[in-house]
Amino acid sequence: MDYNTQLPKMIIPEYGRNIQQMINFCCTIEDREERNKCAKAIIQVMGALNPHLRDVSDFTHKLWDHLFIISEFKLDVDSPYPKPNPETFHTSPEIVNYPSKKIKYKHYGKTIENIIEKAKEYPEGAEKEELKKVIANNLKKSYLTWNSKDLVSDEIILDHLVELSDGALKLTDASVLSSSNEWARRQHQGHGQYQGQRHKHKGKHHNNRNRHQNNRNKPY
Repeated sequence: MDYNTQLPKMIIPEYGRNIQQMINFCCTIEDREERNKCAKAIIQVMGALNPHLRDVSDFTHKLWDHLFIISEFKLDVDSPYPKPNPETFHTSPEIVNYPSKKIKYKHYGKTIENIIEKAKEYPEGAEKEELKKVIANNLKKSYLTWNSKDLVSDEIILDHLVELSDGALKLTDASVLSSSNEWARRQHQGHGQYQGQRHKHKGKHHNNRNRHQNNRNKPY
């Protein structure tokens, strides 16, 4: 009996060892016409093993690419698509450049800083004023979310808005901000709804288990 650990490594394990053995056999066929027929038959089997991918664009193209990859690019057949280059699969990926700019306040995050930069480009007017109010309320929401033990004054939020925008966005009326108690109440309601759903699901599961147990205990 052969164990998988003793067998050659599978190139694409998702297709299974049988597909790999079929492809290896196809490589040994000397007659080109017969080899082409064998390759097309293998493609049909590979497609049948992955019916959920049929709606993917270039589905057949992917199968032919996988056929050559599993054969380690040794299979010489007439493909309806360009044969993939093995060098492209051994090339190291490009290095991802991580943001080098430091986030001033981590509880606000980078996204809100990007939004502030866009808001600075808006022309003065009613739309920009509304945008400043929305940003300020988001700052307060984030502050209370990640610093739940600490309350924050509206003046601090407005100062942070000025600081993050380099003085470009200013609000003088703190009444546009929702109260800390209002944010706390919303968070508490959201947490309560989540807990309620958990208890409801748990109770339903418990009832189903009891019903199943009762059915097992019924005499036949």
